[in-house]
Amino acid sequence: MSVAPFLLREDYWDTFELQNEDVEFIYSHLMETETPITSQELLVALIKERIRREKRAIETKRSSGGAIYLPKESYKAKQTLVFPTLNWRKGKVLSVRPGQNPDLGEFQVLEVEFAEGEKREFAASLAEHALNNPTNLEEEDTSLDFNAVIESHGEKLLEHLEASLAKNADFVRIAGKWFPRALLVDINAGHLNLAEAVLDMASGGPLHTPELLEQVGLSTNVNLKLVEFSLDLALQEDPRFDEVGPAGEVLWFLNRLEPEAVLQVPYHLRYHEAEYDRGLLNPEMLALERKLDDELSPLASSKAPTVSEVQFPLIYPHWRAGVLPLSYGIQHLFPTAYEAPRIRFTLVDGDSGDKFPAWAVRSHRYVLGLEEWYASHNLMPGSLIRVRKGQQPGEVIVQCDSQRPTREWIRTVLVGSDGGIVFAMLKQSVAASFDERMTIAVPDPAALDLVWKQMQKDRVPFERVVVNTVRELAKLNPQSHVHASELYAAVNVIRRCPPGPILALLASRSWFAHVGDLHFRFEESEKA
Repeated sequence: MSVAPFLLREDYWDTFELQNEDVEFIYSHLMETETPITSQELLVALIKERIRREKRAIETKRSSGGAIYLPKESYKAKQTLVFPTLNWRKGKVLSVRPGQNPDLGEFQVLEVEFAEGEKREFAASLAEHALNNPTNLEEEDTSLDFNAVIESHGEKLLEHLEASLAKNADFVRIAGKWFPRALLVDINAGHLNLAEAVLDMASGGPLHTPELLEQVGLSTNVNLKLVEFSLDLALQEDPRFDEVGPAGEVLWFLNRLEPEAVLQVPYHLRYHEAEYDRGLLNPEMLALERKLDDELSPLASSKAPTVSEVQFPLIYPHWRAGVLPLSYGIQHLFPTAYEAPRIRFTLVDGDSGDKFPAWAVRSHRYVLGLEEWYASHNLMPGSLIRVRKGQQPGEVIVQCDSQRPTREWIRTVLVGSDGGIVFAMLKQSVAASFDERMTIAVPDPAALDLVWKQMQKDRVPFERVVVNTVRELAKLNPQSHVHASELYAAVNVIRRCPPGPILALLASRSWFAHVGDLHFRFEESEKA
C-alpha cells in the first residue's frame, strides 16, 4: 500500500523555516509565561505547536471530503465517506442493506462507488472490528512525533531558531534567554550609574544581577525575573559593563577594572602569522601537532573530547604570561558562555584547595590568572600541568606533581650581552614533574623580554629563527639531532608560533635532514 497523501513531506524538518505564525506563537508564549526562557525551552514549545498545527491541518484535509469511515458507525445512502486504509480515497454510498453472517451478529453492508465507477462493499454498524481504532498520526509519520523530531533534528532546529530570533529586533537575548523587547521594564541612566558605583565599590565585580538590584533601587510589581532580565539587557547595551558569567549564570564586571591582559592579548601570546603549506605535513607530523595541542593549531574533529582530565607541558609564552591555553583538547574542561567573550571563574589548587580568580578569554583562547600559582610552585616552561573540572559549577582544578626540589641537567636559554640567544645544558632546581623534551629553564625572563621586542622591531624572518634555533639545540646532542617537539618548545622561547609552520619548514627545506622519528639534523653544506 502506498503512503497516505496527507502526511508531512519527507524533508519537512530539514527545510524548516520560521514563519510569521511561529513568531506570533513565540511572542504569545513569552507573554503568557511572563519570564525569559532559553532557546531550548522555546524550541520545545515551538515544535509541539508546529506538530499540533500540522496535525490539525491534516485532519481537516482528511475529513474535508466527507465522514471518516469506521465500521462501528452507521451510514446512509448518498453519504460521502473517506477511507483511511485506502489512502483516504472518497466514495459515495449507493445503498445500505442488512448483513448476513451468524458469527458477526447484526450489521449492515454498504455498497460504495469510487471514482471511475469502481464499486466495493464495506461493513457498518459493526461494534468489533480492527478498523474501529484508526492509526495514530505519530504511528503513520515519525515526523509528527515530538521525541523523534528532537532526536533527529533538534540541534539543527535550535541553531536555526537562534539565528532567526537574533535577526528579529522584537526579541532580545541575555545569557541564552529570550524575551520581547517591548515588554521590558524601563531602566534609565540613573539606574545604570548606580550600578556602576556598586561595581566600583566591589573592585569591579563580579556581581550577580540580584545583588545589583538591591542597590539600584528598582521598585516594581512586575515579575522579578523580568526585572532582572531588563536590567541585564540595559547593562549589556552599555559599554561600561561586561557580562562575564559562565553559561547559565549572569555576572557583571566593570570593563575599565578588568585586568589589562583580559582586555589586551599579552605580548608573549601575540602570533605574527607565518604562512605555510599544510599539505607538507605528513601523518607523523599531523599526529605530533595534535599531541602538542597548541591553541593556535587548526585542529578539528567531528567529536569533541570527553576526557575528564588533561595533562600537558607548559610552553614559554604561557608560562611567561601566566596563562593556560584554551586549546582543542582542554577547552571542554573550562566554563563556556552563550555570548560573553570573557568569563570570570574560579581556579582551585588541586593540592592545597586554595581558590583564586581566573578569566577565560574565549576570543583569543587563553585562561589568565596563573602567574602567582606558577611562581608559588616554582614551575618552568616544560612543567607538566593537570587540569580537570571542579566539584562546583564554575570551578576548574589545576595541579602539578610537586616534588622535593632537586638539581637536574636542564636545557637552559641564556641571553648574551649582545642580545644573542644561546642554549646550554645546565643544572637547575626542579620542583615538579616535567617533559624532558620541552623543558627549558629561563634564568632571566626580563632579558629575554628585550630579545622578543628587538626581534619584532628588526622583523627577523621566521626561517632564520628556526635555523638558528636548530643550530643551537644541535650542539646539545651528541648526534646533533633535534626532535620536532624540542624545536617547537625552543622556538616559542623566542617568538610565539604553533607547530604547523615549524613542521612545514622542516619538511620543505633540503638542509633539514630527517633521520627518523621526527628527529632532524641540520646540513650546513646544503644550507650553504
